[in-house]
Amino acid sequence: EGRDGPRGVVRAEHRSGSTDAAAAAAMEPPPIVPTGGMTTFNMQHGFTEALVRGMRSGFLKDQDYHHLTQCENLEDVKMNLQETDYDQFLSDVTTVTPSIIQQKATEKMVIEFQYMRAHSVEPLSSFMDFIAIEYMIENVMLLLKGTLSGRDVNELMEQCHPLGMFKESTMRLCTAFDNSPKGYSDLYQTVLVETPVGKYFSEILAQKSAMLENAGEVRNVLEEVEIEILKNSLMKLYLEDFYYFCQEIGGETAPLMCELLKAKSDQRAINITLNSFGTPLNEPSMRDGDGWPTRKSLYPSIGFLYPEGTELLVNVSDEQTLGVAMEKIGGIYSSIWNTHVNEAISDKSIDDAFFEREVGRLRVRLRGRLRGRLMVSGVY
Repeated sequence: EGRDGPRGVVRAEHRSGSTDAAAAAAMEPPPIVPTGGMTTFNMQHGFTEALVRGMRSGFLKDQDYHHLTQCENLEDVKMNLQETDYDQFLSDVTTVTPSIIQQKATEKMVIEFQYMRAHSVEPLSSFMDFIAIEYMIENVMLLLKGTLSGRDVNELMEQCHPLGMFKESTMRLCTAFDNSPKGYSDLYQTVLVETPVGKYFSEILAQKSAMLENAGEVRNVLEEVEIEILKNSLMKLYLEDFYYFCQEIGGETAPLMCELLKAKSDQRAINITLNSFGTPLNEPSMRDGDGWPTRKSLYPSIGFLYPEGTELLVNVSDEQTLGVAMEKIGGIYSSIWNTHVNEAISDKSIDDAFFEREVGRLRVRLRGRLRGRLMVSGVY
């Protein structure tokens, strides 16, 4: 055919189709790079990563600890710390005591944490909020327990952990409620709505009562349920919430943090079982069941023990049967239980064994080279 024949028409249509395809491709938005990807990591998290690395270099070294062991009094400790990154945290202290050293060291950590939080972006900012929520739960429970015992609000505020502080006026309102239906209704409005832990309180009360607006029901829950049971219920919901949040983040955060949270959940399940002996939670009717609170309902639904191991814990009735269950579970938990059995000899409690295990996991991750693991371990 000629140039203008059918063959020319096909070529023209082909050129037209290519042009249209190119134009359509140009109009499409660029692919979205997942948060935390290698192409955007420095833009989003480069500064906070540098902060973590700098803080890691400021940890006391073996040589520093050796010098501290040679000190004869706390003034010598203060003088030796002046050659480290802790040179200023006791500068305004005239009389040094162990409690002041702990207080100032905690304040230094909180200031650094809050500074890092102020320069973080999602999802790191929410991750750091989750870390602070654990201490907020501790503070809220301290305020509630102290108020029910008639303690002074200023004394309670001083004992609150600084990392778990939120709006001071709200925290003081937690201690100012009257022992009346209206007082408990006001407590519901402040503690359950105005604080970051409100959603966990609401879920607990939802399990107990379908009518959260009924102030009398809120009062019954807080009066009838022991504070420790309420605290364990809050921590269960918090750990599960944090766990699923880390799973949603994915990447390097998910396997690292999910492993740590599983270990923490196992610790809570074992401690809840151990501390339930001699209490109503150890009665057969209170060990298992779908009601709340039962001992089983306080176990987190995550962890290395869940579900087979926690089912063993549900049925134990004393330390002997708990020891048998721990032996069946085996592994590190058998070793941790042996620490508890030999506490009088080794002067090390089961909580010490759990703490050493957690610190060991974090230390290994903090020494790693992967950026995500360094960030998570340093912050957590």
